[in-house]
Amino acid sequence: MAFWRRNKQDKFSTSVLGLDRSIEELKAQEEAVERELSVRFSKAIEKTRDSINDRLDTIFEGRKRIDEAFLEELEEMLISTDIGVANTVQILDGIRRGVGREEINDLEALKREMRSRLIEILKDSNERGVADERAVDETIKPYVLMVVGVNGVGKTTTIGKLAQRIKDEGNDVLICAADTFRAAASDQLEIWADRAGVQIVQQKQGTDPAAVLFDALAAAKARSSDVLIVDTAGRLHNKANLMAELEKMKRIAGREVPGAPHETLLVIDAVTGQNGLEQARQFMKTANVTGIVLTKLDGTAKGGIAVAIAKELGLPIRYVGIGEQVKDLMVFDAENYVNGLFN
Repeated sequence: MAFWRRNKQDKFSTSVLGLDRSIEELKAQEEAVERELSVRFSKAIEKTRDSINDRLDTIFEGRKRIDEAFLEELEEMLISTDIGVANTVQILDGIRRGVGREEINDLEALKREMRSRLIEILKDSNERGVADERAVDETIKPYVLMVVGVNGVGKTTTIGKLAQRIKDEGNDVLICAADTFRAAASDQLEIWADRAGVQIVQQKQGTDPAAVLFDALAAAKARSSDVLIVDTAGRLHNKANLMAELEKMKRIAGREVPGAPHETLLVIDAVTGQNGLEQARQFMKTANVTGIVLTKLDGTAKGGIAVAIAKELGLPIRYVGIGEQVKDLMVFDAENYVNGLFN
């Protein structure tokens, strides 16, 4: 089974079979795409980057050394980016140690320490959940990817973008429209499925979501689909009936496909900041979330919420949304993200 995060060599060796284009051409195309995405990602976190760097320059201006007064202002600045209190304390502890050892005595050294701490926090979150879909046996088909999140966070658009991304890697993708409670949810998902050029399994509003999932699993197996992306109800799963519904869907998926759902992605709106964390806690109680999709990262100056989410939930951020177009979804890379905040 071809996964959408195969290493480059796998992608080139697979793609070149049956095609006249050379490996060199494929590499050039891949590098061009990566450069474009890098530029767009840098643009997406521009508001957060400007907020951090402008504040750092301001509070450091005129100072000859890093003292406690400076650290207090730095603490306020970090919390203002929604980076979280626990992360702020961890970062400041590292800076204090560096200052005490006379290893941090200027702004550049300070930024290096902050980068190091932020990357450490984000990478630690990969120890739980699913950080890479290749961890699942590639002989399992379909790979079942369940998507949860409250209405308005960009769940439908995320599913459409995921479908496009996975399809572009040469996989057969099927979408299951199992949010049968919200009016027009299935219609909106159908529009995104059409944009991505993938098939969708849907039924009328009010149908048992588990029944829709059962049909979608049967269809995915019949057509040997590589990936099944499952939409779910967009309300907070804090009522008994909704919790039971989600549990039922998980049982059916696991009965029909070994280990399913292989991933459960929680979609969080970056603009909501700390409120998004409370939503996440509610879903974590029931949904067995394995990873996070952070949407609308380009719409906030408080992009530090990515770090707060990773620390609080101990889960990897799998993807980030950086726009409204079908290809505006990127695999999250901790080092690129952190370096982008300071460069």
